[in-house]
Amino acid sequence: MDDPRARRLYQAWKTPTGWRYWSAVNNSEVGLWYTLTAFAFFLFGGVLALIMRIQLAVPDNDWLTPEQYNQVFTMHGSVMMFLFAVPILEAISILLLPQMMGARDLPFPRLSAYGYWCFLIGGIFVCGSLFFGVGPRGGWFMYPPMTTEYQTDVGPDIWLLGLSFIEIASIAAAVELIVGALKCRPPGMRLNLIPLYGWYILVVAAMILFAFPPLIAGDLLMELERAFDWPFFDVQRGGDPLLWQHLFWIFGHPEVYIVFLPSVALIAMIVPTFARTPMAGYGWIVLAAVGTGFLSFGLWVHHMFTTGLPGISIGIFSAASEAVAIPTGVQIFCFIATLLIGRVTKSVSLLFVLAGLATFIIGGLTGVMIAIAPFDYQAHDTYFIVGHLHYVLVGGTIFPIVAGFYYYYPLVSGKQLSERLGMITFWLMLVGFNVAFFPMHLTGLIGMPRRVYTYPADMGFEIPNMISSVGAFILGLGFLLLLWDVFRPKGKQPLVPRNIWNAGTLEWAARVPDLPWGIRSIPIISTRYPIWEQDNLLADIDAGKFYLPDAEEGLRETIVTSTVDAEPMQCLRVPGPSFLPMLAALFTGGIFIFGTYHWWILTGVSGVLSFGTIVTWLWTGTAIIPSKDDKEVGMGLTLPTYVSGPGAVGWWAMFITMLGDMTAFISLVFGYFFYWTVHESFPPEMFDGRPIAGPGVTWPLISVGCGTAAWIATMFARRVNRRNQALAFYGLIVLSMILALASATAMLWGPYQNGMDPTHHVYSASVSVLVLWTIIHLTVGVVMLVYCAARRLAGRMDARHDADMVNVTLFWHFLLLTVFITGTVIALFPKVA
Repeated sequence: MDDPRARRLYQAWKTPTGWRYWSAVNNSEVGLWYTLTAFAFFLFGGVLALIMRIQLAVPDNDWLTPEQYNQVFTMHGSVMMFLFAVPILEAISILLLPQMMGARDLPFPRLSAYGYWCFLIGGIFVCGSLFFGVGPRGGWFMYPPMTTEYQTDVGPDIWLLGLSFIEIASIAAAVELIVGALKCRPPGMRLNLIPLYGWYILVVAAMILFAFPPLIAGDLLMELERAFDWPFFDVQRGGDPLLWQHLFWIFGHPEVYIVFLPSVALIAMIVPTFARTPMAGYGWIVLAAVGTGFLSFGLWVHHMFTTGLPGISIGIFSAASEAVAIPTGVQIFCFIATLLIGRVTKSVSLLFVLAGLATFIIGGLTGVMIAIAPFDYQAHDTYFIVGHLHYVLVGGTIFPIVAGFYYYYPLVSGKQLSERLGMITFWLMLVGFNVAFFPMHLTGLIGMPRRVYTYPADMGFEIPNMISSVGAFILGLGFLLLLWDVFRPKGKQPLVPRNIWNAGTLEWAARVPDLPWGIRSIPIISTRYPIWEQDNLLADIDAGKFYLPDAEEGLRETIVTSTVDAEPMQCLRVPGPSFLPMLAALFTGGIFIFGTYHWWILTGVSGVLSFGTIVTWLWTGTAIIPSKDDKEVGMGLTLPTYVSGPGAVGWWAMFITMLGDMTAFISLVFGYFFYWTVHESFPPEMFDGRPIAGPGVTWPLISVGCGTAAWIATMFARRVNRRNQALAFYGLIVLSMILALASATAMLWGPYQNGMDPTHHVYSASVSVLVLWTIIHLTVGVVMLVYCAARRLAGRMDARHDADMVNVTLFWHFLLLTVFITGTVIALFPKVA
């Protein structure tokens, strides 16, 4: 490296070596770990699938016991959905999105690392249970009352708490990706110039934000019933198992599109490259992706057509389930149009893209069939559904991901996968998949129920099941060949040329082999395919002619831009390598893992250590007051190094996180009103010979009043801090803390004074869970105020550098809404119900 600026930049961004390598937080390293780990879990889930196919190959097979089969069946679905389908696409996004956006890294690299370690620890915990005979066996959907009344072992708790822990990783990645796509684009890359992959990831990350919290809320309710006998799903005490189905499928159906849309995003990057032309219908694809994401939240009831819902509900959701085919069709026709108007170049990647589209269309057509309620009544819970599900998920997800492996492998490793082996892999996978899953439609139509560990002879199931099992092993052979191609020794294989596919998007500006800085200098972007359409772009990037070509202070820096027009706003300094994310994930995992076995002392110790580690992480790595307020970033532009408020990435992260948090809370409120709709009288006056106690009116409303006053004090604390009135700031912080604690006490005192027992009736449990949620959030709000006061005392926050206080105030806006909704619902709704 002859350029001293490049040497300084390399030193700032270089990856740690030796044992410190595992402290890396670069998106290139964390994304690679994420991808490999998700792929390892996929292989584990695939082995479980082959075990199931051996069991079902012949009738009356006793190779697996019913208990073993149920564990394998449950783990297969859970691994594929929670440990592969969502994580692999988040992993690919962490790995590639910064390069697509011309950024040095995502805005919160330690958050990405924390999410990865949570994913790894949680995945090992859940999968490991299978080897000790205590794996969950209630299906990947965990329906009660089977999992609350008839499975008293620890298996369901492993599923509930282990996967809730893993969902933290998914939500952390969603926050990171949304802020990265909105705020870390290169100057000039307006919203209408974002690569299609970026648009798809924005839609999917937003879907994760609204789809996963209802499942987390459901997990909380079920674990409270299993651990403390709060009767949310116990019909005898007023509960209803259908609430779980609603909460699960509000997550479960968007989940299908959460895993489908990022795969389509890979297709949207691959098709223009091999068609040698920009994507046709860019705007239509963006609208279709947004429309698909929006409609996906209105389809969940089509999983529940046979549960006795009103006819009008079935009609509405049936129509919505068919309507989602429209935006999906728009995207597919845009891909076809691009291929028709371009000059198509043959490649293994494109073959997998075409196979994915073809198989997904078949799955989509069967999806329209089961969206029609009369047909669904016949096909529900048969192997027809299994065939449909796999055509959608494998066609819409796995084939495009494999296409992405062949397409992006040279970018990540500098070597190319074998086209010859790729052709063999392609035909093995395509033939194996269709031989395995197409007969399942017939098996289901002739009456074979799903989720059975064996079947009697002479029912016509033998031949299609044997064919499916043979096809599954052919498909498995294809994946083995892909695995060999990825990991075979390539030491003698030459490095690929830069931009091997002659693509037009910015990630292909990377050198071969790539360097850890992501991009040599951050360019100005004016087109959707800048490598094709902007003259001399690569040479100017390499020469450091754009922004941030140097790292004079030895710090990791990238540019933050405005959300719409990508105007430069800040030179963001991101933290470097640290073991804190790993330790925080380890201790957070202890809370969930030890809590599974009710080892409360170890759970508490893990909680304290987790809290201490996260506070240390925040204290030492966020909102650091810079040595100079402004920095010259190149091309005559000077940017601030510290920003607070809506222009800051931290503010956006808090806002997005609290949207997810509020979604989980609204899911709990939904549960309260759901019970009102299914009971003639809710809350009832008497149950089991005892009056049902409520929280009363006075104390919940006092709690609302105190919470409102605490919010007002927090608002004024932020204002006086900006005026540099330190004593007034500390006084208002103390006042807000006292009022918040008074609000929490009043919220608790109402139910306590009236003798409300959450185990008595579902009404008492519903009120108690809302009160518990609100008290926990008030406590967190108090801790945040203490943190801000400590930051100011330590000189780490002042009138000018107030990002911590601004973000905490934003949290309090959502907290006020939580206190208000909880207080008014539990106090006033029983008066009008």
